[in-house]
Amino acid sequence: MNCISKSQAAQIDSFYVNHRSWLSMFVQRRMGCSETTADLVQDTYLRIMASGRLPEHKDARRYLTHVAKGLMVDLLRRKRIETAYLEHLQQQPEILAVSPETQSLMIEALTEIETMLNKLPKHCRQALLLRQIDGLSYKQIAEQMKVSVSSVEKYVASALRHILLNTA
Repeated sequence: MNCISKSQAAQIDSFYVNHRSWLSMFVQRRMGCSETTADLVQDTYLRIMASGRLPEHKDARRYLTHVAKGLMVDLLRRKRIETAYLEHLQQQPEILAVSPETQSLMIEALTEIETMLNKLPKHCRQALLLRQIDGLSYKQIAEQMKVSVSSVEKYVASALRHILLNTA
């Protein structure tokens, strides 16, 4: 995070004081949990501070709403992934149990993978998942997607290129 000047710190303090109550109500109505609300409000302001820019006064609520909604989506996505992973673990024999640290690392990795997959175009994501998860051949994928084998090859290659460029 960049160092901020005293005047920037004063602007951020003023911005926080002027909008914290409104933002808290906005988040609370959607999330329903006061602890989650407090965390999301704090994370919203941290994200704004990290960006190094404050919106104009007339755009403040719209900007806060945009940042907070993004954080809420991230949180809900992470909780959905965490729930699915923990349910999967419960179905495993006890001998395969993993430590809480490993669980946390896996949930973080799964969240990052889902985020990356969601950034892919629909056809690329679908072809990649059919190939990597379902183990289908390019021909089978082409038949299922009703496209040519050549298109499937391009979709998979594009998806892999995107992943490689964004993980390096």
